Amino acid sequence: MDTTSKPLILIVEDDDEIAAVTAEHLMEAGMHTQIFDRVNRADEFLKKNHVNLVLLDINLPDADGFALLDSIRNRETQVPVIFVTGTDSETAKIRGLDVGADDYVTKPFSASELVARIRAVLRRTDTRHDLNLTPNISVTDKPFEFLGASINGSRMEINFADGEKESLGRKELGILAHLAENKGKIIPRKSMIHAVWGPHANVKSRSLDQYIVKVRDLFKRHGCDDGPFRTVHGVGFIYDPEGESPS
Repeated sequence: MDTTSKPLILIVEDDDEIAAVTAEHLMEAGMHTQIFDRVNRADEFLKKNHVNLVLLDINLPDADGFALLDSIRNRETQVPVIFVTGTDSETAKIRGLDVGADDYVTKPFSASELVARIRAVLRRTDTRHDLNLTPNISVTDKPFEFLGASINGSRMEINFADGEKESLGRKELGILAHLAENKGKIIPRKSMIHAVWGPHANVKSRSLDQYIVKVRDLFKRHGCDDGPFRTVHGVGFIYDPEGESPS
């Protein structure tokens, strides 16, 4: 978090009184606030603006808070989310944390506790993803080999044996890193999606296949034998450069 500026906290709450009181306490604590009482309005704002944290109720007039959290995580947005809700059942709490919320606060709550929880989450998430290109690879990771080419994550480049160099997109880089890290092992499709897009991403297999095709075509253009990189039909993929796994 940039300590020279006030963090912007998005409050998604349909109770006007609770929203106003919460905003007042947060502003007294040195934070900016923006209030929305509908999921769709908050989602549109998030698509166009950067916020530091979202306070999110579960029961909202047009959709539940889980729908907004899904939308946030599907866009690979790393903004932290705290559920602030009157729904205090253990099932709701577990679901909220499982689908990607950073904390869960039940109403009624004290202002000092909420401010403390917000600050704790902001500290925890401040630099957590700064160096990540995808959930499974960071710009600080060392270069690695794949099909005779050298992949440099810090430069998002791939150097081929023919002397040519090409840029890599983040998803292609994440796919190659996951294959190289698990060479000789079958990687289920879901495992690949979770590694590259994140555990809460709602990514279809067809989207993954499109990236796999792009990766294969990239290597073929440079005369690389992609035989060790195989599709295991109905399961996933394998990178087996040593030929240790059965076809």
